[in-house]
Amino acid sequence: MKKKMLFAITMIVATTSFSQANKFNSISDTKDRSLFIDVHDLTPGKVSFSDVMEAHKKDLATEGKYDVSFIKFWVDEQKGKVYCLSSAKDAASITKTHAEAHGLLPSGIYKVTDGLRADEIAGGQLFIDIHELGPGKVTAAAVAEAHKKDLQAQKKYGVNFLNYWVDESAGKIYCLSQAPDSSAIIKTHKEAHGLLPAAILKVKQGE
Repeated sequence: MKKKMLFAITMIVATTSFSQANKFNSISDTKDRSLFIDVHDLTPGKVSFSDVMEAHKKDLATEGKYDVSFIKFWVDEQKGKVYCLSSAKDAASITKTHAEAHGLLPSGIYKVTDGLRADEIAGGQLFIDIHELGPGKVTAAAVAEAHKKDLQAQKKYGVNFLNYWVDESAGKIYCLSQAPDSSAIIKTHKEAHGLLPAAILKVKQGE
C-alpha cells in the first residue's frame, strides 16, 4: 500500500512539473510572440511585495485584451525595482496592459531570449544580477557558453543559477539565481569567466 501511495505522489509531482513547463513553453516559444522583461523604477523603500502582487493581479485580469501573458515578476523592495517577465507580440502590448491595469508604466522593456532553466532549491534567497555589455556587444550563443562556466563554478560558492535572459540589441543580460549573498554571485562569475555584473538585486518572486 505504501509503495502504491508513493508511486501515486511521484506521478502527481512529475505531471505537475511537466504541465508547468509546457505552459511556459506554450506561451513563449511561438513565431508570433517573444519574451520580454520590463523594468519598473519606483521609489526606493516605498515598494512592498504585496502592493506589486496586487498590481500583478490587475495585469492578469487585463492581459488577455492585449494578447500578453505575464509569467513571473521579481521585486527588490529596498531599491524600488520591479522586473516582469512576459510573453507578447510586441512591447507596445505590454505598455498598454500596464497602463489600463494600474497605470504603472515601465522605464524600459527588453526583448529577450530565454536561457537554460534549472530547478529551485527550497528556501534559497533569490537574486537578479544584471550585466550591461553595450548594444550589439553580446550574443545569446556567447552567453550560453559563459553560463556553462557559471554552472561549473557555482557549487563552490553555494550558488544555484536558475535561468538567464539576453537582449542582444541592448547588450543586457539578466541572471536569476539563488545564493547566500551577492558576493557569492560575484565570486562565481569572476572565477567562471570574469564578466562581473553592473548590479545585483535581492528579490522576491511572484507569479
